[in-house]
Amino acid sequence: MLCELMRKSIIREALPKPNVLQLSEYDITQKIMDSLVNPCHRAVLFSVVTESKIANQISEDLNISLSAVYKTLGKLEGLTLVFVEKFELKEGKKIKFYKSRIGNAEIALHTDDAILKLYPNKAVIDT
Repeated sequence: MLCELMRKSIIREALPKPNVLQLSEYDITQKIMDSLVNPCHRAVLFSVVTESKIANQISEDLNISLSAVYKTLGKLEGLTLVFVEKFELKEGKKIKFYKSRIGNAEIALHTDDAILKLYPNKAVIDT
């Protein structure tokens, strides 16, 4: 056990210390904030707050390319900000209906840190 701890300590010392930008890459809060300040991500996220929509509908509603919508939905789903509320089979294809998990978000800056507050989507809770 002691040898294992020593080995881990030696490895840590050998690796360069990550800078703030590198650390933020692994910080989920930072990733969510980055997503929320992106106008495309924010538009897609809040377009599915009140009702679930398919990617084509989001693309048409927001006048954003379908590929950008799919890319954004993938990132938002990875951050668990959206989920697939239901599936429908149409012409042999599985169609996903996306819904926002959050109804509101706040980012506050304090001294040397940012605080993220996410509020649940009441439309998801009520269903």
